[in-house]
Amino acid sequence: MVTTFCGRSGLRVSSIGLGTLTWGRDTDAAEACEMLSHFVDAGGNLVECSPMHGEGRATDVLAEAVAAVGRHRVVLAWRGASRPDADSWRPAGGRGDMLRSLDDALQRLGSDFVDVWLVSPEAGVPLEETLSAAEHAHRTGRARYIGMASSRTWDIAEAVTRGILGASAPISVVEVAFSLANTSAAQTVAELSNRGVGVIAASALAGGALTGKYRHTTPADSRAASPHLRHMVEPYLGGQARTVIEAASRAGAGLERSTGDVALAWVRDFPGVSAALVGPRT
Repeated sequence: MVTTFCGRSGLRVSSIGLGTLTWGRDTDAAEACEMLSHFVDAGGNLVECSPMHGEGRATDVLAEAVAAVGRHRVVLAWRGASRPDADSWRPAGGRGDMLRSLDDALQRLGSDFVDVWLVSPEAGVPLEETLSAAEHAHRTGRARYIGMASSRTWDIAEAVTRGILGASAPISVVEVAFSLANTSAAQTVAELSNRGVGVIAASALAGGALTGKYRHTTPADSRAASPHLRHMVEPYLGGQARTVIEAASRAGAGLERSTGDVALAWVRDFPGVSAALVGPRT
Protein backbone atom coordinates (compact mmCIF):
# COMPACT_ATOMS: atom_id res chain seq x y z
CA MET A 1 0.00 0.00 0.00
CA VAL A 2 1.36 3.44 -0.90
CA THR A 3 1.08 6.69 1.03
CA THR A 4 0.51 10.13 -0.40
CA PHE A 5 0.16 13.74 0.73
CA CYS A 6 -3.33 15.21 1.08
CA GLY A 7 -3.33 17.95 -1.50
CA ARG A 8 -0.59 20.50 -0.84
CA SER A 9 -0.43 19.76 2.90
CA GLY A 10 2.11 17.66 4.78
CA LEU A 11 -0.60 15.23 5.90
CA ARG A 12 0.47 11.86 4.52
CA VAL A 13 -2.12 9.05 4.38
CA SER A 14 -2.31 5.54 2.99
CA SER A 15 -4.16 5.07 -0.29
CA ILE A 16 -6.77 2.96 1.52
CA GLY A 17 -8.22 4.05 4.85
CA LEU A 18 -9.93 1.91 7.48
CA GLY A 19 -13.36 2.98 8.78
CA THR A 20 -14.71 2.05 12.21
CA LEU A 21 -18.47 2.43 11.71
CA THR A 22 -19.28 -1.04 13.08
CA TRP A 23 -16.67 -1.22 15.85
CA GLY A 24 -18.11 -1.84 19.30
CA ARG A 25 -21.52 -2.86 17.94
CA ASP A 26 -21.20 -5.33 15.06
CA THR A 27 -17.42 -5.80 15.34
CA ASP A 28 -16.09 -6.75 18.78
CA ALA A 29 -12.85 -5.46 20.26
CA ALA A 30 -10.81 -8.59 19.56
CA GLU A 31 -11.72 -8.64 15.88
CA ALA A 32 -11.20 -4.87 15.54
CA CYS A 33 -7.71 -5.16 17.06
CA GLU A 34 -6.84 -7.98 14.66
CA MET A 35 -8.21 -6.01 11.73
CA LEU A 36 -6.12 -2.92 12.57
CA SER A 37 -3.02 -5.06 13.05
CA HIS A 38 -3.42 -6.60 9.58
CA PHE A 39 -4.11 -3.16 8.12
CA VAL A 40 -0.96 -1.45 9.45
CA ASP A 41 1.17 -4.50 8.65
CA ALA A 42 0.00 -4.12 5.04
CA GLY A 43 1.20 -0.50 5.01
CA GLY A 44 -2.05 1.23 5.92
CA ASN A 45 -2.09 4.13 8.36
CA LEU A 46 -5.33 6.12 7.90
CA VAL A 47 -8.07 5.22 10.39
CA GLU A 48 -11.32 7.21 10.49
CA CYS A 49 -13.56 7.29 13.55
CA SER A 50 -16.46 9.34 14.89
CA PRO A 51 -18.02 9.69 18.34
CA MET A 52 -21.21 8.33 16.75
CA HIS A 53 -19.68 5.10 15.44
CA GLY A 54 -20.75 1.84 17.02
CA GLU A 55 -23.39 3.75 18.99
CA GLY A 56 -20.55 5.56 20.75
CA ARG A 57 -18.53 2.45 21.59
CA ALA A 58 -16.10 2.58 18.67
CA THR A 59 -13.91 5.15 20.42
CA ASP A 60 -13.01 2.79 23.26
CA VAL A 61 -12.45 -0.12 20.89
CA LEU A 62 -10.22 2.08 18.73
CA ALA A 63 -8.23 3.12 21.81
CA GLU A 64 -7.53 -0.53 22.59
CA ALA A 65 -6.61 -1.34 18.99
CA VAL A 66 -4.29 1.66 18.60
CA ALA A 67 -2.55 0.89 21.89
CA ALA A 68 -1.82 -2.60 20.58
CA VAL A 69 -0.24 -1.47 17.28
CA GLY A 70 1.31 1.82 18.47
CA ARG A 71 -0.03 5.36 18.10
CA HIS A 72 2.90 6.31 15.84
CA ARG A 73 1.67 3.85 13.18
CA VAL A 74 -1.79 5.40 12.89
CA VAL A 75 -3.00 8.60 11.22
CA LEU A 76 -6.22 9.26 13.09
CA ALA A 77 -8.96 11.13 11.24
CA TRP A 78 -11.60 12.16 13.77
CA ARG A 79 -14.92 13.00 12.13
CA GLY A 80 -17.36 15.46 13.65
CA ALA A 81 -18.44 15.92 17.24
CA SER A 82 -21.43 14.91 19.36
CA ARG A 83 -23.74 16.45 21.96
CA PRO A 84 -26.26 14.88 24.32
CA ASP A 85 -29.91 15.08 23.27
CA ALA A 86 -32.45 13.51 25.64
CA ASP A 87 -31.32 9.88 25.94
CA SER A 88 -29.18 9.84 22.79
CA TRP A 89 -26.33 11.70 21.10
CA ARG A 90 -26.53 14.00 18.09
CA PRO A 91 -23.92 15.48 15.73
CA ALA A 92 -22.72 18.90 16.90
CA GLY A 93 -21.24 21.97 15.23
CA GLY A 94 -21.32 24.48 18.10
CA ARG A 95 -18.01 25.62 19.59
CA GLY A 96 -18.62 24.40 23.15
CA ASP A 97 -20.06 21.04 22.10
CA MET A 98 -17.27 20.45 19.60
CA LEU A 99 -14.41 21.16 21.97
CA ARG A 100 -15.97 19.13 24.78
CA SER A 101 -16.51 16.22 22.39
CA LEU A 102 -12.93 16.38 21.10
CA ASP A 103 -11.44 16.55 24.59
CA ASP A 104 -13.55 13.56 25.66
CA ALA A 105 -12.31 11.60 22.63
CA LEU A 106 -8.68 12.46 23.31
CA GLN A 107 -9.00 11.35 26.91
CA ARG A 108 -10.59 8.04 25.93
CA LEU A 109 -8.04 7.50 23.15
CA GLY A 110 -5.13 8.25 25.46
CA SER A 111 -3.72 10.73 22.96
CA ASP A 112 -2.88 14.44 23.07
CA PHE A 113 -4.03 15.01 19.48
CA VAL A 114 -5.85 13.73 16.43
CA ASP A 115 -3.97 13.91 13.17
CA VAL A 116 -6.88 15.52 11.35
CA TRP A 117 -10.25 16.74 12.62
CA LEU A 118 -12.95 16.43 9.94
CA VAL A 119 -15.47 18.95 11.25
CA SER A 120 -19.12 18.90 10.20
CA PRO A 121 -21.42 21.93 10.16
CA GLU A 122 -24.67 21.75 12.13
CA ALA A 123 -27.95 23.26 10.94
CA GLY A 124 -28.64 26.47 12.82
CA VAL A 125 -25.00 27.00 13.84
CA PRO A 126 -23.02 29.60 11.85
CA LEU A 127 -20.24 28.01 9.83
CA GLU A 128 -17.74 30.53 11.20
CA GLU A 129 -18.46 29.26 14.74
CA THR A 130 -17.77 25.66 13.70
CA LEU A 131 -14.56 26.73 11.99
CA SER A 132 -13.49 28.81 15.00
CA ALA A 133 -13.64 25.69 17.19
CA ALA A 134 -11.53 23.85 14.62
CA GLU A 135 -9.08 26.78 14.54
CA HIS A 136 -8.77 26.70 18.33
CA ALA A 137 -8.07 22.94 18.32
CA HIS A 138 -5.51 23.44 15.56
CA ARG A 139 -3.79 26.32 17.36
CA THR A 140 -3.60 24.43 20.66
CA GLY A 141 -2.20 21.28 19.04
CA ARG A 142 -5.22 19.05 19.66
CA ALA A 143 -5.72 18.68 15.89
CA ARG A 144 -2.66 18.64 13.65
CA TYR A 145 -4.73 19.30 10.52
CA ILE A 146 -8.29 20.43 9.82
CA GLY A 147 -10.68 18.99 7.26
CA MET A 148 -14.41 18.79 6.57
CA ALA A 149 -17.00 16.02 6.26
CA SER A 150 -20.78 15.73 5.81
CA SER A 151 -20.84 19.21 4.32
CA ARG A 152 -22.66 21.02 1.54
CA THR A 153 -20.57 22.13 -1.43
CA TRP A 154 -21.13 25.80 -0.55
CA ASP A 155 -19.92 25.28 3.02
CA ILE A 156 -16.83 23.47 1.75
CA ALA A 157 -16.10 26.31 -0.67
CA GLU A 158 -16.48 28.93 2.07
CA ALA A 159 -14.30 26.99 4.52
CA VAL A 160 -11.55 26.44 1.94
CA THR A 161 -11.64 30.13 0.99
CA ARG A 162 -11.48 31.25 4.62
CA GLY A 163 -8.49 29.01 5.13
CA ILE A 164 -6.70 30.41 2.08
CA LEU A 165 -7.33 33.96 3.29
CA GLY A 166 -6.10 33.15 6.81
CA ALA A 167 -9.50 33.71 8.42
CA SER A 168 -9.49 30.17 9.83
CA ALA A 169 -7.30 27.07 9.82
CA PRO A 170 -6.41 25.78 6.34
CA ILE A 171 -8.64 22.96 5.07
CA SER A 172 -6.25 20.15 4.16
CA VAL A 173 -8.72 17.41 3.27
CA VAL A 174 -12.44 16.90 2.66
CA GLU A 175 -14.32 13.62 3.11
CA VAL A 176 -17.07 13.00 0.53
CA ALA A 177 -19.10 9.94 -0.45
CA PHE A 178 -17.54 8.77 -3.72
CA SER A 179 -17.44 5.41 -5.46
CA LEU A 180 -17.86 3.73 -8.82
CA ALA A 181 -21.58 3.48 -8.00
CA ASN A 182 -21.85 7.08 -6.75
CA THR A 183 -19.91 9.57 -8.85
CA SER A 184 -22.00 12.64 -8.02
CA ALA A 185 -19.04 14.25 -6.21
CA ALA A 186 -16.65 13.92 -9.17
CA GLN A 187 -16.72 17.64 -9.96
CA THR A 188 -16.19 18.50 -6.29
CA VAL A 189 -13.17 16.17 -6.17
CA ALA A 190 -11.71 17.91 -9.23
CA GLU A 191 -12.29 21.41 -7.84
CA LEU A 192 -10.74 20.54 -4.49
CA SER A 193 -7.74 19.00 -6.20
CA ASN A 194 -7.26 22.17 -8.25
CA ARG A 195 -7.09 24.12 -4.98
CA GLY A 196 -4.63 21.80 -3.32
CA VAL A 197 -7.13 20.09 -1.00
CA GLY A 198 -7.01 16.33 -0.54
CA VAL A 199 -10.07 14.08 -0.69
CA ILE A 200 -10.99 11.04 1.38
CA ALA A 201 -13.50 9.00 -0.62
CA ALA A 202 -15.97 7.68 1.96
CA SER A 203 -18.01 4.53 1.33
CA ALA A 204 -15.62 3.62 -1.46
CA LEU A 205 -17.37 0.24 -1.89
CA ALA A 206 -20.88 1.70 -1.61
CA GLY A 207 -21.63 0.09 1.73
CA GLY A 208 -20.30 -3.23 0.44
CA ALA A 209 -22.55 -3.34 -2.62
CA LEU A 210 -19.53 -2.99 -4.93
CA THR A 211 -18.08 -6.26 -3.65
CA GLY A 212 -20.85 -7.92 -5.67
CA LYS A 213 -22.23 -9.78 -2.67
CA TYR A 214 -25.81 -8.62 -3.38
CA ARG A 215 -25.91 -9.53 -7.08
CA HIS A 216 -28.05 -12.64 -6.53
CA THR A 217 -29.10 -12.67 -2.88
CA THR A 218 -28.83 -10.85 0.45
CA PRO A 219 -26.53 -12.67 2.90
CA ALA A 220 -28.13 -13.04 6.32
CA ASP A 221 -25.15 -11.45 8.10
CA SER A 222 -24.71 -8.55 5.66
CA ARG A 223 -25.41 -4.83 6.05
CA ALA A 224 -28.39 -5.05 3.72
CA ALA A 225 -29.97 -7.54 6.16
CA SER A 226 -29.26 -5.31 9.17
CA PRO A 227 -32.01 -2.89 10.29
CA HIS A 228 -29.49 -0.23 11.39
CA LEU A 229 -27.17 -0.50 8.36
CA ARG A 230 -29.54 -1.31 5.49
CA HIS A 231 -30.01 2.38 4.60
CA MET A 232 -26.33 2.53 3.56
CA VAL A 233 -26.73 -0.23 0.98
CA GLU A 234 -30.31 0.21 -0.24
CA PRO A 235 -29.58 2.97 -2.81
CA TYR A 236 -27.18 0.61 -4.61
CA LEU A 237 -29.38 -2.47 -4.90
CA GLY A 238 -31.11 -1.47 -8.12
CA GLY A 239 -31.23 0.97 -11.03
CA GLN A 240 -28.03 2.40 -12.52
CA ALA A 241 -25.94 1.22 -9.56
CA ARG A 242 -26.84 -2.39 -10.29
CA THR A 243 -25.73 -1.94 -13.90
CA VAL A 244 -22.39 -0.53 -12.72
CA ILE A 245 -21.89 -3.44 -10.31
CA GLU A 246 -22.58 -5.96 -13.07
CA ALA A 247 -20.03 -4.21 -15.31
CA ALA A 248 -17.43 -4.24 -12.53
CA SER A 249 -18.12 -7.94 -12.02
CA ARG A 250 -17.52 -8.69 -15.69
CA ALA A 251 -14.34 -6.60 -15.66
CA GLY A 252 -13.13 -8.45 -12.58
CA ALA A 253 -13.77 -11.81 -14.21
CA GLY A 254 -11.71 -10.78 -17.22
CA LEU A 255 -8.87 -9.56 -15.02
CA GLU A 256 -9.08 -12.55 -12.68
CA ARG A 257 -9.76 -10.19 -9.79
CA SER A 258 -12.80 -9.67 -7.58
CA THR A 259 -15.56 -7.14 -8.22
CA GLY A 260 -14.42 -5.27 -5.12
CA ASP A 261 -10.83 -5.10 -6.39
CA VAL A 262 -11.98 -3.36 -9.58
CA ALA A 263 -14.25 -0.91 -7.77
CA LEU A 264 -11.68 -0.06 -5.10
CA ALA A 265 -8.86 0.44 -7.61
CA TRP A 266 -11.06 2.81 -9.62
CA VAL A 267 -11.82 5.16 -6.72
CA ARG A 268 -8.36 4.83 -5.15
CA ASP A 269 -6.70 5.96 -8.38
CA PHE A 270 -9.23 8.63 -9.35
CA PRO A 271 -7.38 11.96 -9.86
CA GLY A 272 -7.58 14.06 -6.70
CA VAL A 273 -8.45 11.22 -4.32
CA SER A 274 -5.91 10.91 -1.48
CA ALA A 275 -7.47 7.83 0.16
CA ALA A 276 -10.37 5.45 -0.40
CA LEU A 277 -12.16 4.63 2.85
CA VAL A 278 -13.59 1.17 3.48
CA GLY A 279 -15.27 -0.15 6.62
CA PRO A 280 -15.26 -3.95 6.70
CA ARG A 281 -17.25 -5.53 9.49
CA THR A 282 -14.92 -8.55 9.77
